[in-house]
Amino acid sequence: QETLFPYIKDNVKEYLRAHWEEEECQRDVGLLRKQAQEDSSLDGAVPIPLESGSGEEELERVIQAVVDNVHWQMSLDRKTTALKQLQGHMWRAAYATGHVKGEIFEDVVPAIRKWREAGMKVYIYSSGSIEAQKLLFGYSTEGDILELFDGHFDTKIGPKVESESYRRIAASIGCATNNILFLTDVPREANPAEEADTHVAVVIRPGNAGLTDDEKSYYSLISSFTELFLPSST
Repeated sequence: QETLFPYIKDNVKEYLRAHWEEEECQRDVGLLRKQAQEDSSLDGAVPIPLESGSGEEELERVIQAVVDNVHWQMSLDRKTTALKQLQGHMWRAAYATGHVKGEIFEDVVPAIRKWREAGMKVYIYSSGSIEAQKLLFGYSTEGDILELFDGHFDTKIGPKVESESYRRIAASIGCATNNILFLTDVPREANPAEEADTHVAVVIRPGNAGLTDDEKSYYSLISSFTELFLPSST
């Protein structure tokens, strides 16, 4: 939240100018334009006009409309496919050039290595796209740690606030839900995971939203992966 999303806001115009002629960028803009048409009845929605000529002024006008649309969507914390696709491509460029690195807490990698040695599997489930996840872990402060994960899930499998999503993940990896531990910092995700009979621990990390007293007393809380003592996989 403090690095990736501000990076998009600060750099979207520069990125569009640099990549405008590329096919991928044009596909991204096309998706955003289609989304803008669907959003036309929403309050404050920003339309994206088609280019009617090839002049520099005209191009700037269209690029500015795309920038304004992206800023508007982000201000509402929207998760549209069009927005996520552009963000993913911008982050890929940022990671590849070293402008951004995924920050990994120091207890994470040793803990995951230990779990894997014990025969356990580790998966990521995030509202960020699978592509964005792979960038974060592929270009991290600990180097490329993608080998530590057995698979990735995003909201294509379902929203994190619906219990059915956790059942689908369990079915996808061939595992009973009660043989899965789900780690999250968001009680709104912990509840549906529990409803699906998944074990849950709520992770307290610097910068996370605070918990209510009821949440603190109800959930198993950890502040480091070293606090987890997991049974060996059979």
